[in-house]
Order: sequence, then C-alpha cells, then structure tokens
Amino acid sequence: MRLSVEQVDTAEGLHALGPEWRALAARVGQGLPFATWEWNVTWWRHFQERRRSVRDHLRVLALRSADGALRAVAPLMLTERPGSGPLRFRVLQFLGADPNVTELRGLLCAPELEAPAFAAVTRHLRAHASEWDWILWSGLDLQGPAAGELSRMSPLTPLHEVPAYVLELAPTWEAFKAGRSRNIKESLRKCYNSLKRDGLSFTFQVARTPEEVAPALTTFFQLHQARAQAQDAGVRHRDVFSSAQARDFLAALCQELARQDAVRVFQLCIGGAVVATRVGFVLGDTLYLYYSGYLPRWSDYSVMTTTVAESLQYAIAQGLKSAHLSSGRDVSKLRCPRELHRHDAVQLSPEWRGRVAFATYRKVRELLSNEQLQGWARRTLARRAGD
Repeated sequence: MRLSVEQVDTAEGLHALGPEWRALAARVGQGLPFATWEWNVTWWRHFQERRRSVRDHLRVLALRSADGALRAVAPLMLTERPGSGPLRFRVLQFLGADPNVTELRGLLCAPELEAPAFAAVTRHLRAHASEWDWILWSGLDLQGPAAGELSRMSPLTPLHEVPAYVLELAPTWEAFKAGRSRNIKESLRKCYNSLKRDGLSFTFQVARTPEEVAPALTTFFQLHQARAQAQDAGVRHRDVFSSAQARDFLAALCQELARQDAVRVFQLCIGGAVVATRVGFVLGDTLYLYYSGYLPRWSDYSVMTTTVAESLQYAIAQGLKSAHLSSGRDVSKLRCPRELHRHDAVQLSPEWRGRVAFATYRKVRELLSNEQLQGWARRTLARRAGD
C-alpha cells in the first residue's frame, strides 16, 4: 500500500482531524492514552512554546490510502531555537516533548502498515529537508521496518531505550494470581496481611465521572508530591506535576476523557482518608496505569502495591484483557511476561545545513555545560571560604 501525506500545520486542521484520529486510535492505539487525539490536542494547547527564545509549529502528518482513509498519523511539531532569525536550530519532534508527562510517543499506525507508513514519511521529509535540521524520533522498534525505511534518507542514530511492560489479564483474579511467580504471590499476601495484623481495614474507590475525577485529581497531585518529597524512600521519585502547566494539562485531559468514560482514578482509603492513589485510563480492552502517589507514613504497609492489586482486580471484573504498567524499569515490572522495546533516535537532515546545525548545537551545549559546571565550582568554593 502506498500512502500519501497530508501535512497539518494549524490548530484548525488539527481539530478537523479529530473524528478520524479518534477512530484510528480506537483500532490501533494499543490502549495508549498518548496515542489519542485528545491527548495530543490538549498537550498542544497547554505546552506549545511561543517565546522569543523558542517557538513550536505544528507539523502533524496524516497518512492516507488511495481511497482517502486515514491509515496513520505522525504527530510531529517543528521547534525553533531561537524563535526567529536566520541562525536557528530547527528540530522535528513528536508532540508530547515534555519532562515525563507524556511517557510514550511515536507514530500511530497498525503494525502491518509500518513499512508503507515510514516509507511515506521518509519521502515527505526528504522532499522538505531544507525546512528542518534534525529529527528526534520516539517509539521506534529498531527490529521492525522503521529503521530500514528511515535510513534511506540519512543515518539513524539510536539514543536510548524506552521500556514498557504489559500484563495479560486472566478471566478471574484467582486465575491471574495462580500465574504469578512465588515472589509476587508473597508480596501480595504481605501487603494485605500487614494491614490486618494491625487491625486496619481499607476501602477502595474508583472515580470515573467528570464530577468525581476533578476532586480525585486534586488529591492525586497532593499525594504524588508527597511521594516525591519523601526523604526515607528507597527510590527517589520526580514530582512530574510540580508545575501548574502540567497539572492544568492533566486536569483538562481527564475531564475530556472522563466524559467518554475513559478515566479511572483509583483510591485506597484507610480511616476515611485517601492514603494511596493512581490514575488510570481505560481504552478498548486495556487499562493503562499512569502515575501514582501515596502518603509516605503508610509505606510500611505497601499501600501502593495494594492499590495496584485492587486496580487489577477491578480491571478483571470489568472484563479488560490487559494492563499496561507504563514506561520505566523497576523490579516489579521486570517480572511482567511482556516487555515492549522502543527506542529514541536522532536523524540529521540530508541537507548540509542539518549537519552544520547539529554540530554547532552540540558544541554550544558542551560550552554551556562547562560554564555551568565552572559556575557551580566557583559558588561552592565561595561558600566554603565563607565558612
């Protein structure tokens, strides 16, 4: 199948693409909230840069078959640094280029159409190579056809792997537990028994309507921050929603998706108070478990493990087939039966300007890094001298 490319570079065009994008994501989005039209259009509204130092431009590529049907979407944007002038770095990257809010990014298409989709994208980008200096690719399966098709334009340099994990759910909770390892079974037993041993009981509630989700997210932001600020945690966690920008984005997104019954905010309550919470998205037959939060003083009771266990029981009871445990490696996820291997990569424009711009950019970054390091050393020495 040979696909044609329609470039969407206005907000009006992005909104007009909505109905087709929604239908495509429902068919081939693999239960990822980041693949939805709602995520991308809300992200653009909240995170696009329009400053003198940096400016973003929509460059979404809609890939269509000969009958005009939408077969794939490459939700790209062009970022210019600085925002104007002849001396600019021009970088193509995916919508969702934020500090950890968007966990997984990439081309939206059916697996069997990856080869013609990337072939079409390559033809389009090569034809417009004078308009960009390099591309930051996300979500590439380097064992699939993407690498071969893209390499026809210019060399592709992998940057790092972005792992993600998926659990296949059984028809019942008991059947699901029976398929777990001995360590997982013991972990589940301990998290429930530790509360019972101290005479504590919990309730588990699920916010899903727009009216329920709004206050549940307020609690989520508080507990997510508390988790990040915990001083005695074995693993340090970033407060992904420390900025009002990130909080406003998630609140707006969840209101939209809650109207489609696609949001679940799971809450574990003890003594009438929420002690642990996790945001989830239900798309098709998949539960995507997003970020979490909990009160550190309850960590000895493994309340986060209990919350995940209760969330999985909920998913099984709802007839869902799989649970996506999001990106990033940790010990519990490494016990999952299915791991997705995706890579970020950089690719320079075949035009000479791309090579020069990228080399200059790296040199500037190196100089700035050295200056920052030297500045830190000077400040540290000055403080010591003052002591």
